[in-house]
Formats: sequence, C-alpha cells, structure tokens
Amino acid sequence: MAIEFARLGASVAVASRREEHRASGVAAIEAVGGKGVGVEVDVRDPAQVEAAFDLVESALGPVDVLINNAAGNFPVKAEELSINGWRAVTGIVLDGTFICSTELARRAKKAERPASILNIGATYSWTGGPGTSPSAAAKAGVTNLTQSLAVEWAPFGIRVNCLAPGPFPHDDHPEALIAARNGGTADPATRVPAGRVGELHELGWAATFMCSPYAAYLSGHTLVLDGANWLRRGLRMPVFVPVHEQLANPDHA
Repeated sequence: MAIEFARLGASVAVASRREEHRASGVAAIEAVGGKGVGVEVDVRDPAQVEAAFDLVESALGPVDVLINNAAGNFPVKAEELSINGWRAVTGIVLDGTFICSTELARRAKKAERPASILNIGATYSWTGGPGTSPSAAAKAGVTNLTQSLAVEWAPFGIRVNCLAPGPFPHDDHPEALIAARNGGTADPATRVPAGRVGELHELGWAATFMCSPYAAYLSGHTLVLDGANWLRRGLRMPVFVPVHEQLANPDHA
C-alpha cells in the first residue's frame, strides 16, 4: 500500500515500533521515487501518537490520509488466553485504530481540511474467529467504528472506510504458512473461488482508490478483497475439526 501511494506521488510516513520495519518501508518507497520517513510509535499510547503526527507534519506537511494497519494476533484457546494477551491484541487493533483516527480528526477539523481514513479489517468480523478471539472481536469493533466515525465526521469532510483483505502471501506470510492454515493444501489458490491468491499491488490499488477523490462519496464502507473467498459455500461442507484439536495438531494449525 505504501509503495502504491508513493508511486502515485504521495509522501508517505511509515510508523512502527521496530526500526527494521520503518527502514524497509522507507527504502521501498524511495525505490519507486517517492519521499518517505520512518517514525517510531506504539499506537496504544496517545502521547506517542500525538508526537508521531507532529514529527510527520514537520517532515512532510499536513496528514490527509491515514491507514490504520497495525495489528496483532496469535492462535490460542480462549480459556488459556491471559488478560495481558487479550489486551495486547485488542489494544493494538481496536484502541490503536481509535487513537490514531481521533488524532487525525482533531487536526483536520482544526485546519478545516478534508481527510481520508482507511482501516484494515478482516472478514471474521462477521463470522468470528475461533482460536483468535481477541483479534476477531477487535476487528469486529473496527468494522463498527468505521461506520460510527464515518457518520460522525462526514460533515467535516473526513471519510472513514475499511478494507478487509483475503490471502495475500508476502515475506512475513508466505504461501506455505497460508497452506498450513488451510489444512496443508499445497496450493492455497485452490481454496479461493478466483483460483489464485491476491497480489500485493492489488492491495495498493484498492487502498489508493478508497482514499482518492475518485471515491469522494464513499464513506462507512468495508470492502472485502479476497476473490469471493469468504462467501464460498459448498454443497458438501468439510469435516468439522474443533479449534482445540486444530491448535493441538500442527497439521491443522
């Protein structure tokens, strides 16, 4: 997404707690001729978020597009999840989205300028996520928050939308891992009605469209980008494997 925004002429700030993530993001932006800066931030901390916005504005100018892409997740049985584990995930996914969004909204309203916010959601906002309950619950909150803020901030020219991606293999999430989570299928594309997994630039295309003037009348919408995968239903459903058994058996992880 950052690469596609940069390719289209945007200056892009890459925010992360980890320096290597910031550095690789800025390098990718610069490789396509864009201008990028890295900023250290923990999205769960309002003071750090405010400071990060100050830094970005001093380096690049006013922020008019925000992508809430920070997330955390790990498979665990709900009854074995500690409260700290729950708070770590929900704090990043839901609290972080709220904190960053409201920081941008305050600045945009004060300056009387339009802005666009794109939250990154997940299709298990609607279906639930056994084994990943804190992430699923938080993503459901993000979907609802998208709708709430879209209505609340529409009079100020601030649009809020959500993008829910399907399987998009990348360096941190390779096809082999996707295959393992799909029951060991060698080719994860066989699980997608479109016959393939997503290509990374397609995320960039969707994100830039939703934040662009071409989508000026679009707000409060969640776009599912997954080749119709989450809607897939068969006449013969696969054998049900309880999540406790899936987590206990690496072949089903």
